[in-house]
Amino acid sequence: MARTPLSGIQHALRAGDYEAVVSSVGASLRSLTYGGRDLVLSYGADEVRPQYRGATLVPWPNRVVDGRYAFGGVEHRLALTEPERGHALHGLGVWLDFQAIDKSPSHVTLEAAVEAQAGYPWRMLVRTTFSLNSEGLTQSVTATNEGLSPAPWGTSAHPYLVAGSGRVDDWTLELPADSVVHATPDRLIPAGLTPVDAAQPERYDFRVARPIGAAQIDNAFTGIARDEAGLATLRLTDGAGAGVAMVWDQSCPWVQLFTSDQPGGADDPAHRAAVAVEPMTCAPDAFNAAAYAYDAGLIVVEPGASTTAQWRIEAIG
Repeated sequence: MARTPLSGIQHALRAGDYEAVVSSVGASLRSLTYGGRDLVLSYGADEVRPQYRGATLVPWPNRVVDGRYAFGGVEHRLALTEPERGHALHGLGVWLDFQAIDKSPSHVTLEAAVEAQAGYPWRMLVRTTFSLNSEGLTQSVTATNEGLSPAPWGTSAHPYLVAGSGRVDDWTLELPADSVVHATPDRLIPAGLTPVDAAQPERYDFRVARPIGAAQIDNAFTGIARDEAGLATLRLTDGAGAGVAMVWDQSCPWVQLFTSDQPGGADDPAHRAAVAVEPMTCAPDAFNAAAYAYDAGLIVVEPGASTTAQWRIEAIG
């Protein structure tokens, strides 16, 4: 019997010049190329996935501060999966082994259940489809509440986008978002929503495409401009104008950006080697939505009901 890699069963997809590999553990986009050019920062099949690369984030993206929240009048406590900051990070699905329920040369549909447990007492059936075509790679995530009461919910993806050679500093970013969530520097706790041009616009205002330079970003953005079809587009390009775009629909009013700044600095090969782009259905710490003056976008899924979000990664040039 063939040995299964540490990242799970590998699902290779191809359509035209696009090729992708999806790993079953965490329903993770392990690699994506266009004409042989990397569009995401990949990792090895036998590598323990670093920093949530490509993972599907359910039933919440980003952080639940202190791993505590109240819902329906009941207090809940989650395991602190980000112990260095004391938070519950990126949900309960990142180490689940998703099973393939449908597959072709250009798509795969994976499924797993987030079982009812301490801290999250609802059973959510999660089904995600990765599909390649001439437009790029589209991922949809659908969750169905198989529990007995309404459940709090959020989702996102965690690809690290790569524009080309070089580092983040050399690339140009366009993000049509007019508001940013500021966070405390030590624990990244949300500390308020402000216009991107109100403070440190050189760090946060990319409504007009410009070089990222030395800006260090690990923030959520909202107030995102969309086209007539309701789609938002982020573009990341290199000096030659080639690169990668991420497109998402109105199911995701938020997006988190992280410029991959590593504690070890330039000695770490991953340092500023990509930009994590995470379209999110809700804001950071949305399970504690009542604590914030803005709409955190928490989704409540009724028993038997479903909710879906979708995004796409495509090549530029």
